Amino acid sequence: MALALNEALGLGLSRVEAAREAHVAEIECKTGLGTVLAGLSGGFGVIAKAGGPGIGETSKFEHGTDFKAVCLHFGPISTKEALSNPELRRRINELGGRYVDELRKEASVELFLRLSRSFAEHVGLITPRIRGVLEKTDKSGFMCSMAMFGETVFSLVEEEESQKLASLLREAAPGYEVFIDSIDDEGARLLHI
Repeated sequence: MALALNEALGLGLSRVEAAREAHVAEIECKTGLGTVLAGLSGGFGVIAKAGGPGIGETSKFEHGTDFKAVCLHFGPISTKEALSNPELRRRINELGGRYVDELRKEASVELFLRLSRSFAEHVGLITPRIRGVLEKTDKSGFMCSMAMFGETVFSLVEEEESQKLASLLREAAPGYEVFIDSIDDEGARLLHI
């Protein structure tokens, strides 16, 4: 949105400057701690150094073009409430840095999904609906995790497996939408149509 507002209002900010403003807003409003940086960078990876655009750093992983993100979304979990909870922040900080270090040493989709799941379990936000879906995907051989923050199940799978996982998620949660998408390596930008 910051990029679009910059363009619409003729503010003349660079892409990074506009994103920095969005980062300040996400911190002040407690809607994220690195969402803007990750979205600006694009791709598949981790935040390697905390900070907003132009200060923080991301570490991107090679993933090949055949991987798809498959997501089932039940509803939101308030990021503001989560980030305002000292006990939850403590649990996040206990593993977050260590897992980022592990992923920077051995960047793979499989390790990312395994650590993401371990992190979600440790943080303790997995709802009964998410737990039920995860049990079904585990039994079917799909490694899935929970998005932080949202009542959302996700995985990264090879393109030929994406429809199979999507069908399993639809079966596990009738009436909820399942999304399949590619990984965008370019990051946030304005598209002029």
